[in-house]
Amino acid sequence: MVSTFGSLHTAYTGLVAARTGIDVTGQNIANVNTEGYTRQRVGQSSVEAPARMGRFSAGVVPGQGVAVDAIARLGNAVVDGQVRSAAAAAGYQSVRADALSSLEQGLGEPRSTGITAQLGAFWNSWSDVGSHPDLTGPASVLLGQAKTLAASIASGHQAVDDQWSATRGTAQTLGVQLNDAARQVADLNGRIRSAVQDGTSANELIDARARLTEQIASIAGGTVRDAGDGTVDVLIGGNALVSGTTARSVVVKGEFAMSASTGVTVEWAHRPGDAVAMDGGSLAGAVSLLGPAAGGQGGALAEAAASYDALATQLATQVNAVHAGGVRADGQPAGQFFALAPGVSAARGLTVVPTGASSIASGGGAGALDGSVAQRIAQIGVGSGSPDRAWSSIVAGIGASAKSEMAQSSLADLAASSAKNRQLSGSGVSLDEENVSLLSYQHAYQGAARVMTAIDEMLDTLINGMGRVGR
Repeated sequence: MVSTFGSLHTAYTGLVAARTGIDVTGQNIANVNTEGYTRQRVGQSSVEAPARMGRFSAGVVPGQGVAVDAIARLGNAVVDGQVRSAAAAAGYQSVRADALSSLEQGLGEPRSTGITAQLGAFWNSWSDVGSHPDLTGPASVLLGQAKTLAASIASGHQAVDDQWSATRGTAQTLGVQLNDAARQVADLNGRIRSAVQDGTSANELIDARARLTEQIASIAGGTVRDAGDGTVDVLIGGNALVSGTTARSVVVKGEFAMSASTGVTVEWAHRPGDAVAMDGGSLAGAVSLLGPAAGGQGGALAEAAASYDALATQLATQVNAVHAGGVRADGQPAGQFFALAPGVSAARGLTVVPTGASSIASGGGAGALDGSVAQRIAQIGVGSGSPDRAWSSIVAGIGASAKSEMAQSSLADLAASSAKNRQLSGSGVSLDEENVSLLSYQHAYQGAARVMTAIDEMLDTLINGMGRVGR
């Protein structure tokens, strides 16, 4: 009788296991479209047969059913690490590619409104003045073209300044997001550790934490280290951003105005002056763009602004050097044609000094109307060290950098997509697979129920029918 009741318990364990399997499969199907969800499986093990006791034991007996050991989360730590690494690289390259692409578009080349075309029109205006020094019309056109050119240079510099400020604001926002994600990971660490100690499932909490660690990697790079007690440590540059239930904060330091900035850095809040050594992520990409100009080796935005300043300075210097040696139409000695306002950048402070045709020096030693000075200035544009060539070099450099960054961003995105696909192939929910599992567990449940029915009938016969034997 004891063996018969034991068989009833064995069938009951089968019912429990099958029901748990159906529940887990239903959870998977319900979350087929949930971002970051990792599919789950029931971990089962057979229960060993009872030990033989006494001379009246039944001899060899089967096991005592099945035990549900755990609800396993089918994630892969190695693939998860590859996803985080790829996300860090993609985040870094994406920010740089977007910034360089915007910078290139802001140049306005080779459109008719670009600086290249306006430089050409400016030199042509000088040539017209040299050909007709006695007419006020060409001189008026020259003044208008000079003011337009100066305004275009100032506008280009302003656009870079605006982009710098926007990127600085983005860096600030990313720092806030990084700190918030770190606090959430620390909180989840505590909840997961408690769940593990209590023996309950923490799979959904682990999924939430995995999404956050991937977000942290996309912002600032870093690695994740399993602490072995259900918690993980998140390291950036070898220093802990999250350790157990403790989260540290970072601070984005630097001015919000490019003109007053010596660069932007990310520092540890608890160690002022100690920079965070990021090895990737969008925040690192933004910081790399916000470095000060350093002779072509600094931050891309500050270098672009410096290029506008260099163009304005070169234009003013070369034109003024020739113009100052000429004679104005009113017979007075010529002065500067361009002026650079003090206290501001050269690009923003470039102004046209003459206010009318009489203030322009078109002639030289042979008189104010010989046109020689105007013709010499017109030839500056075709010289080997002309502002035109300098600007062409600037445009080509920014274009090449933008193309390179965009190519690297595309490759990084492909790597990130590939890593994500590998992760989903192992942890993503397949409805076909889940439907097969559902049918399997359903039949298992039905089979265990039939076993219980058979044992129940046997017990009914044994208990209620044995008294009638021999009657």
